[in-house]
Amino acid sequence: MSVFRMPPWAEPHLYPNCRFDDLTTAEIGLLKERLKGFCPEFPEVSIVIPAWNEGDNIFRTLSSLSASRSKFAIEIIVINNNSTDHTQEVLDKLGVINYLQKQQGTPFARQMGLEKAKGKYFLCADADTLYPPDWAQCMVEPMAASSDVTGVYGRYSFIPPPQGKRFGFWLYELFTEVIIRIRKNKREYLNIYGFNMGLVRQIGLETGGFKVDGNRVYNGVVGNDNDNDAEDGRMARNLRTRGRIHHVTAPRARVFTSSRRLMDDGSLWKAFTKRIRYQLGIFKEFT
Repeated sequence: MSVFRMPPWAEPHLYPNCRFDDLTTAEIGLLKERLKGFCPEFPEVSIVIPAWNEGDNIFRTLSSLSASRSKFAIEIIVINNNSTDHTQEVLDKLGVINYLQKQQGTPFARQMGLEKAKGKYFLCADADTLYPPDWAQCMVEPMAASSDVTGVYGRYSFIPPPQGKRFGFWLYELFTEVIIRIRKNKREYLNIYGFNMGLVRQIGLETGGFKVDGNRVYNGVVGNDNDNDAEDGRMARNLRTRGRIHHVTAPRARVFTSSRRLMDDGSLWKAFTKRIRYQLGIFKEFT
């Protein structure tokens, strides 16, 4: 886990203080060329990214995924969830496979991705997250090795805001690791987030997909987060009816996701205290 700074693999994909329009023609051309290798005719793995108004973020995610190395053929798909910014323009300029889902919400976007994907294995990614080169390989290996493994999820860290430091987030992540271990006993599905999970696609389709009664929107979760009837937790519970979920703990599979939702609480300290009070309040449910 990176304590004081972002890991070296992530640095080429950070594009600090850059919007997509700030990229040079050469930078866009190079990224487009790298992404050409991720639209094979017969993919074994599908990486699917839902995006809503992520025009100035998603190129970073795509940049990181374009550096993926795997023995499996990988396709990258973006589901444009009715964006009103320049997300579609970015996708067109980079030549990424994409589809428009007009029905707003991550469950609908992820479900369309599940139906459009061609790979045997389906990996969920997000438009504000960076993925290390071996992420796809590490996530798929447990499913490829055992038919009993129907899904996987991985570890994550946070990208600090501009001029922010990693150390405080590292402490927060240590606390999160403890909670993950505790919840694994009875409510492992609460550990599984859509920006860092994978599944056997056909089993996902057969057991109900990402369909939920409520709807997670992009600025929050509808309903009780502890019950987590959002699309990722629901999918995890569906997958467990046909096998087991494997926790991928390899350091080379740790992703780095945006800290903007933590910062919505006002500060890292406020986010930490809010969540620790919540977790302590429901501790008995996990033991």
